[in-house]
Amino acid sequence: MSNDNLFVALRAGFPADLDATAVETDDGLAYSWRDLDRATAMMANLLQSLDIPASPDGVPPRVAVQVEKSVEAMLLYLATLRAGFAFLPLNTAYQSAEIEYFVGNAEPAVVVCSSKNFNWVSKLAFKAGARHVFTLDDDRTGSLLERAAHCSDRQTPAVRRADDLAAILYTSGTTGRSKGAMLSHGNLLSNARMLQDYWGWQKGDVLIHALPIFHVHGLFVAIHGALLNGSKMLWMGKFDPKRAIAYMPRATVFMGVPTLYVRMLAEPALDREQAARMRLFISGSAPLLLETFNEWKERTGHTILERYGMSETIMLTSNPYQADARYGNQSDRRGGTVGFPLPGVQLRVQDDGGQPMPAGEIGGIQVAGPGVFAGYWRMPEKTAEEFTADGFFKTGDVGLQDERGYVTIVGRSKDLIISGGYNVYPAEIEGYLNELPGVAESALVGVPHPDFGEVGVAVVIAKPGAQLSGDALLAELKARLANFKIPKRCFIEAELPRNTMGKVQKNLLRERHKGLFAA
Repeated sequence: MSNDNLFVALRAGFPADLDATAVETDDGLAYSWRDLDRATAMMANLLQSLDIPASPDGVPPRVAVQVEKSVEAMLLYLATLRAGFAFLPLNTAYQSAEIEYFVGNAEPAVVVCSSKNFNWVSKLAFKAGARHVFTLDDDRTGSLLERAAHCSDRQTPAVRRADDLAAILYTSGTTGRSKGAMLSHGNLLSNARMLQDYWGWQKGDVLIHALPIFHVHGLFVAIHGALLNGSKMLWMGKFDPKRAIAYMPRATVFMGVPTLYVRMLAEPALDREQAARMRLFISGSAPLLLETFNEWKERTGHTILERYGMSETIMLTSNPYQADARYGNQSDRRGGTVGFPLPGVQLRVQDDGGQPMPAGEIGGIQVAGPGVFAGYWRMPEKTAEEFTADGFFKTGDVGLQDERGYVTIVGRSKDLIISGGYNVYPAEIEGYLNELPGVAESALVGVPHPDFGEVGVAVVIAKPGAQLSGDALLAELKARLANFKIPKRCFIEAELPRNTMGKVQKNLLRERHKGLFAA
């Protein structure tokens, strides 16, 4: 019987020499490929020993994880796949209100958190029905590792079909209610294999892993790429521009968000000689400013490859890696675009009525392909709403495709803000603001920012007689929400601009505040 478990495919990519270094950390630790194999076996055996009953509908048990970045956290992800469970990564910045919703909605059987958060996370987890809560810290300590140390280092990966659930990624909706995108083993593997080919992964490649591992870019695109190719990773627990540049002579591939490129460009050590051995720089998760694109090319001699993907679809488009007839012989990477639809991806641009837009005309982007998710966790109505009758997923992004096939994202439907590579949905923040004492109403808009690309600015209307302070309101939010969601500024105003239908005209607010953070 064939086994479509993603772990099996990733394990098959390990090199013949299992004692070679697979991961080298920024504090001098080295993990061999054999270490990866043994540690994931031990963790998988621990998960399977917990004797968690199968769900009546056949859905595998969920493992929710909110821990700092570490190699052990990556091993836990791989072990979860290996055991046949489903992985639920959670941003380390999430606070109690957010975690309570996620564990309540996903009902994980196992929750893993940092030791410092154990007291409050465990209460929320057990209240939601979790059977086990473990700790895992970024210094190789925690109850998870203590328990796994007693398990065998040999394990046969659980048999999984391609359409079995492998991961749930929560992506906030514009209504403020988070949605869990269900990704299968087949979704993840098909995308990883396609990118291995399209981006020219080759023998001897070394990846600088500088991204967080709680979202698609760092967890799936980067890690799957390296493992599938048997490539060593230079592992950064936290991004440091000086260290990243120092790694370049020993590496060939770097993946980052625009903010990381901006921070490296601020370092005098970045030059052509330092980047001479590098093969590929990839940017995604947020729009890359043309200024950054051009300055990077001038300083390093390398052209950044921009691509486009989503939690629900993994990677969808990419600027070309090299001239190749399969990809239309387009050898040039164009700044301001996200390139061509990847092999196997169908992409179309349509108007609100479902009619195709001519080349160069702006409309809603819809996609289909092997990487597109099956739907949202326990939200059948929302799932049906987001797919067209002929099976295309409505991304919610607005863009165009030119005559040559290049795709450009010009905006996002609704009012999504992408700040430093993270999605911020105004309705969610507005909901928390509106609950604060003295607040009658609020509106959040995104404005340009030289470092984060975009940040939130809040405009708040006070209730009659209430005296509000913008700084005090932001301080209240900081205790409730992840830092990347906190608006950079908060203004108290008498009223919000509205149209004749009473709808807040956020375009006017954006225009009013767009120069706040001008360089």
